[in-house]
Amino acid sequence: MLHAIELKPDIYWVGGVDWNERNFHGYTTDRGSTYNAYLIVDEHPTLIDTAKPGFADELVERLREIIDPAKIEYIVSNHVERDHSGSLPELCELAPNAKIVTSFPNGVRGLTAHYGERDYMPVKSGDTLSLGKHTLVFAHTPMVHWPDNMVSYCPEEKILFSNDAFGQHFASSKRFDDEVGLPEVMAQAQKYYANIVMPYSKNVGKALDALSGLEIDMIAPAHGVIWRSHVNDILETYQRWANFESQEYAVVIYDSMWHTTEKMAQSIVEAFVERGVPARLFDLKVNHISDIMTEVLDAKYIAVGSPTLNSGMMPTVAAFLCYLKGLLPKEGAKERIGIPFGSYGWAQMGPKEVAAVLEGCGLQLPCGTLTRQWTEDEEGLAELQAAVAACVE
Repeated sequence: MLHAIELKPDIYWVGGVDWNERNFHGYTTDRGSTYNAYLIVDEHPTLIDTAKPGFADELVERLREIIDPAKIEYIVSNHVERDHSGSLPELCELAPNAKIVTSFPNGVRGLTAHYGERDYMPVKSGDTLSLGKHTLVFAHTPMVHWPDNMVSYCPEEKILFSNDAFGQHFASSKRFDDEVGLPEVMAQAQKYYANIVMPYSKNVGKALDALSGLEIDMIAPAHGVIWRSHVNDILETYQRWANFESQEYAVVIYDSMWHTTEKMAQSIVEAFVERGVPARLFDLKVNHISDIMTEVLDAKYIAVGSPTLNSGMMPTVAAFLCYLKGLLPKEGAKERIGIPFGSYGWAQMGPKEVAAVLEGCGLQLPCGTLTRQWTEDEEGLAELQAAVAACVE
C-alpha cells in the first residue's frame, strides 16, 4: 500500500488510488484515477476532501500514519460529488467533533441532501479559516463543474487545493507532475478537461480571473498528480482552453456500412493534409467517443460522416453527436468549421441529420453537406477534396 506523502511541511496527501476505474460518467479512464484528500497538521488539524465510497479504509489508514483521526477539527468539502465526499460519513464517525466546511448555500444544500443534517460550517468567497500556522482562504468556483464547487488556498505555503480544476483521471504510485513527466500528465489533463470541464469553459475563465492574483507554488487537484514543477504550463493551457482557442487541426469522425462513407472520410483527411493542416481519422466502430472529444478540444475543423440507415444517421454517429452537443459550448463552436458528409442509397437523411446537429451545436458549415450516392469514384473523391479545400482556404 502507498503511504501518506508529505507535500510541504505538515501538509500530506492521504487519498485513495483507484487502479481499476475504467469508466467515469461515460468517459473511459484507461489509466484509472485517484481521489485525492489532503491533511494539514496544525493547532486545528484539517482534512481537505475525502474519497469515493469504498476507499474510506485506504484514506483512514493513511491518515493514521500521521494523526489520530479523532483529532481532526475541520473537514473541508470543496465539492459535494461523491467521488470527493463519499467517505464523509466514515470520517464523521472517526472525528465526531469535526466541523464540515463547505460552500454556502449550495455546498450545505448538497451535503445535507446526501448525508443529512451535520455540523456544517458554511463559507463564502473570501472567507478565511485559521488553522494555527496555516490559513485557508476559500473561493467559490460555481459550475466548474457543479454549483457548489469551491477551491481552498493556503497562502503560507502557496498551495491551491483546486478541486476538479487541473485534475486528471490518472492512477499512479507517483504523486507529482515531474515524477510522471509533462507529456503524460498534460495528455490526461486534456482528456479530463474535454470530457468534464469543457461545457463550463466560460466559468473556468471567471475562476482563473478570480485566482490570478494568488501566488501559486503548487496545485493539488482532487484527481491525478499534483502540479509543482509545471504550474505555469497548466495555468496557461487552462487559459487557452477556457478562451476556446482552437488550432489548425482537423478531426474526421465517421461510421460506414459498405465503405463509401469510409472512403469519403479518408479523402477528407487527405485534403486537409495536402493543405498543411494536420488531421486525424476516427472510425466510431473502434474509437471511444471520449478519446475523440479529447482531440476535438483543440480542433478547428470537425468533420462528421454517416451513411443513411433506417432513414437516419448511424446510431454510433448519433451517440457521438449527442455527446459532442453536451460538451462543446456554443461560444467555443462559433469559430470552428463543421463538415457533415456521408453516403446514401435512396434518401440523404443520414448526412442531413448530421448537418442539423452540427449546425445546432453552433458550428459554421461553409461546405454545406457533402454527399455521395451508393459508391464513390475517383472523380467524386476529387470533387470532395476540392470542396474541403475551399473550407480551409
